[in-house]
Amino acid sequence: MGATLNASDLKKGIKLEIDGEPYLVVDFEFTKPGKGQALYKCRLKNLITGVQFDRTYRSGDKFVEADTEEQEVEFLYQEGSRYYFMNMTNFEQVEMTSDQLGDAVNYLTPNIKVNMLFYKERPIGITLPNFVELKVVKAEPGVKGDTASGATKPVTLETGYEVQVPLFVEEGDVLKIDTRTGAYVERVGSK
Repeated sequence: MGATLNASDLKKGIKLEIDGEPYLVVDFEFTKPGKGQALYKCRLKNLITGVQFDRTYRSGDKFVEADTEEQEVEFLYQEGSRYYFMNMTNFEQVEMTSDQLGDAVNYLTPNIKVNMLFYKERPIGITLPNFVELKVVKAEPGVKGDTASGATKPVTLETGYEVQVPLFVEEGDVLKIDTRTGAYVERVGSK
């Protein structure tokens, strides 16, 4: 069981346990009306379902900090909708489904190291690095002479993820992708 927190302890990034489930404080705003108690407006995200909602708390409200732990793991392989990771501390294998991982599956390549979030010793999600490098496996040729217009084309990356890139990108190029937005950042290598 986690530590007890007061409403005044709330801030962005704190993980709380509410009704037996872990929540992350995504956004936080403190207001003090002219009369009465201070109010704490929070946007909370359920760490298991991903659902977000707003809640307002009073200064006297108490919370329990969620019993979460992060551990470094290495992605090993995928089998259907199941993804297998190895805990870098005790070398145990941990399994997660594509539903649990969400969009993170677009950036997972063998041997990538990520932080896995555990709640009551159950894996509930991963934190990717902000940027990953992925190889282009399918790209249509760009139109000659049309590089100044800023035009883009879709390419397919080694994970199956499709992203819009500038016309000069070719099959075999290695691209830097922002995992927070899913956007192309730059070309870092080529065939």
